Amino acid sequence: MGVTRQRARRVGLRATLALCGVALTLLAGCSADTVGELKRLGLPVAATDQAPAIGNLWIGTWIAAGSIGIAVWGLIGWAALRYKSNHNEMPRQNRYNLPMEIFYTVAPFVVIGVLFYYTILAQDTVQKNPDPDVTVDVVGQKWSWSFNYESADIASVGTDVWESGTINVRPTLYLPVNKTVRFNLSSPDVNHSFWVPAFYEKMDVIPGRDNHFTVTPNREGVYRGKCAELCGTYHSAMLFEVHIVSQAEYEAHLKTLADRGQTGQVKGAAIPNPVGEPGNTSNPDTSDGAPAGVQGGTR
Repeated sequence: MGVTRQRARRVGLRATLALCGVALTLLAGCSADTVGELKRLGLPVAATDQAPAIGNLWIGTWIAAGSIGIAVWGLIGWAALRYKSNHNEMPRQNRYNLPMEIFYTVAPFVVIGVLFYYTILAQDTVQKNPDPDVTVDVVGQKWSWSFNYESADIASVGTDVWESGTINVRPTLYLPVNKTVRFNLSSPDVNHSFWVPAFYEKMDVIPGRDNHFTVTPNREGVYRGKCAELCGTYHSAMLFEVHIVSQAEYEAHLKTLADRGQTGQVKGAAIPNPVGEPGNTSNPDTSDGAPAGVQGGTR
């Protein structure tokens, strides 16, 4: 019995050393970006002031889950090796271990309680709604996005302006860096979900419900956005880009939209794409010369 246990321990030690060697070899070949992503457990680089609260919750949850998993797997392995018996030997029959039963009944509630507490802390941080510097009305429609910039935020433009995409053309959302941005979300057709991975949060876009959230972009750059709700035939085409830029560049972009005549508010698809016709190029103009779904003037 003693020889068997020693052999099992040697095998376990060798396996552990081998795994550590493989892990160190893989890490040695990783770039700085890859190492950073590993530290964030797969999350992209955060682009808002609110994102770290969610990122810390994500990492902490995985550390807690991993620690519990390692402890459980370790105990299972230890029990299997420590109390291994011969095929013809009947193991001792133990039952009614009251302290152990109390422990594995109470422990899950403690773990859930701790996770709930830190989730509430992160949620309170993310869901604060200070007065915004910029308000963007986001419309999710089959099968793209429309972004309406409210005139009250930019006196130099003097009117609401919009940008809308199609299945074939991805729209671009411009945001000023270090400014509080409020997104008002709406949909004229089916459920969508507005998601910018670098924001570490998303929110559903539901017909008849005015959802909204607030972020403060703090890192200039170009980021990807997408629909995170399976919404129909061309769900995968609902992609967009987010450009976080300086205040001057942001104002210049809005002025460009106004100069193009993209004024007013888009409440539906500015360039409709009938279901089953992703390449449709029918004339989107209505009788008054404005794109379909556009309401002229400001609110």
